[in-house]
Amino acid sequence: MVIVSNTSPLSNLVIIGEVALLQEIYPKILIPPAVQAELVRLPVLRATILSLINTDWLQVHSPTPSDLLYSLNQTLDPGEAEAITLAVELRASRLLIDERLGRKVAAQYGLKLRGLVGLLIYAKQQGVIPALKPILDRLIEQAGFRVSQTLYKQALQEVGE
Repeated sequence: MVIVSNTSPLSNLVIIGEVALLQEIYPKILIPPAVQAELVRLPVLRATILSLINTDWLQVHSPTPSDLLYSLNQTLDPGEAEAITLAVELRASRLLIDERLGRKVAAQYGLKLRGLVGLLIYAKQQGVIPALKPILDRLIEQAGFRVSQTLYKQALQEVGE
């Protein structure tokens, strides 16, 4: 199973101290160098991200320079462009990504996507977390995670909360 992540799912979970739930779901996550750079640029994330990179769980993997990478860099930020390119290149089982434009572009390449809300729904369904609402609320309050009221209510409804 190859899982590639963009910045947002990792950064938001690190901010609220819940990155361990991601470790319980996926045995290994690959990030491209641009995502690593985005993550370590923020002082609040730096130490945790660097310690995770020193494990087998979070690995930095460079996409091959290609026309696809060049093209994606014209419309997306470097982290999204590299994450999508890497996921396409490795035929990833899943790409973890939240940004709307990045998700739209990734879907055009047939990638299976999971955003942070979807990841938390899955975690609840798998018994990794006991409740979704407290984590969603902390993401919104502590990490400034933006989620529409409609999606918030749908997510809670989907897991019976």
